Amino acid sequence: MRFRVLSTDQYCKALRSTIACMEQRTAFATTRRTELFDALVALFLAEGFAHLTLDAIAARLKCSKSTLYTLAGSKEQLVTAATVHFFKRATDTVEAEVATGKGPRERITTYLTAVGEALAAASDQFMTDLDHFTPARAVYERNTRIAARRVQELIDEGVAAGEFRGVHAAFAADLAATMMVRIQQGGVRTGTGLDDAAAYRELATVLTHGIST
Repeated sequence: MRFRVLSTDQYCKALRSTIACMEQRTAFATTRRTELFDALVALFLAEGFAHLTLDAIAARLKCSKSTLYTLAGSKEQLVTAATVHFFKRATDTVEAEVATGKGPRERITTYLTAVGEALAAASDQFMTDLDHFTPARAVYERNTRIAARRVQELIDEGVAAGEFRGVHAAFAADLAATMMVRIQQGGVRTGTGLDDAAAYRELATVLTHGIST
């Protein structure tokens, strides 16, 4: 058997070509994975997930069960991963909108309104299933705590800028977080008739007016 000896230049070209092919395959796999999670999240948000089997999910997403197993090892892990994907995507969208705010008051209003709009896509069935599935509920609760800390940061910015009174930022953020949970649990909708997006706008108004100088 003869082996072809490559020059240094030929070797480098071959190596670059191989790396480029590998990067293309990786990019395709990443894009496909994101598309699958987006479709999975859309399905769960619209219909919930407790009643769906892996076979049903695969049929609805028009893919094989083996493809689903590349995302997670079981239905429970798949639901948890989809919940993480949903909240990460929502966070990215919310923060992109907050970045356009021109001041602390506008950023808080934008933040809470954007959170409401992101979560408005979740059906009552999804929220019910999420509440009864501990791993997914833990993801939701963790993101609520993160949101409360973000509100606290925005309040601190407003106090430092002289736009808000020197309130106890942690308490104000905890108040906001409590209302965020109540909104998502349907208590505000039942008690006031406000949908989630409207409730978040009202929360932003009450919060910013209450702490403004």
